[in-house]
Amino acid sequence: MSQSKKKDSAPPTVQYFAAVLRLLRERACLTQDELGALMSYTGSAVSAVETCAKPPTDEFIDAAEKALDAGGLLRSAITYLRLERYPAHFQGFVQLEQAALSLSSYCTQLIHGLLQTQEYARAVLDSAFPPLEGEEIEQLVEARIERKSLFDRKPMAVLNVVMEEGALRRRMGGREVMRDQYAHLIECASRPNVVMQVMPNSRAGHAGLQGPMTMIETADDTSVAYLEGHGKSILMSKPDEVGVLSRRYAMIRSQALGPEESVGFIRELMGQL
Repeated sequence: MSQSKKKDSAPPTVQYFAAVLRLLRERACLTQDELGALMSYTGSAVSAVETCAKPPTDEFIDAAEKALDAGGLLRSAITYLRLERYPAHFQGFVQLEQAALSLSSYCTQLIHGLLQTQEYARAVLDSAFPPLEGEEIEQLVEARIERKSLFDRKPMAVLNVVMEEGALRRRMGGREVMRDQYAHLIECASRPNVVMQVMPNSRAGHAGLQGPMTMIETADDTSVAYLEGHGKSILMSKPDEVGVLSRRYAMIRSQALGPEESVGFIRELMGQL
């Protein structure tokens, strides 16, 4: 693909950042090689960002901000550029997630994204179809890990999650990846703002058989529901629809193993590896 086609196909935010970077560099009377040297990058790396061949990483943005003394102009784009790393159908949810006071999720196929290790996330994305390119996988892994920052902000977000036993038994990435993933789940469960439960296979019939869901409570006391599958998503905000799903989620939680029992169950799975 030619440089012009790559630029035209890049997300608008990436194109805008590239234009601003080039403008600031030219105003500073620097070549791409000279700017790269100031940033500890190659001139080719600067060119790749300016032509939209590659989106800028957070580290690249910070280095360019410092080298060009941009007064926060470049660094202010980080939040918006991070959003562009997600699939289009997921971007609206990410914005809500990062502002949420609480998230209540029921997961059926995979471990919850906010509880995934980097290696597990990479294995999940590596199994996507149609296949993703290696660079795209790494960008999505980085974006998924960045979402975890909501656990450490003030006020901390509260995460309630119920995961199907089958999701926990699926050995994404192999034995060692799953061993680390189980250990990470156990560590996460010790956090005061994380409540983790397991829906065992022995619970043949339960309220979650219609599929996964996430309930979101925002700072203005608004509740919304999020449903996702096969590259499509639905955000529901009508009180009657959200109310039905909220009551369904409460039933799912009541039918799952309790938090302490769930951690014990994960320890057992870890011991079986």
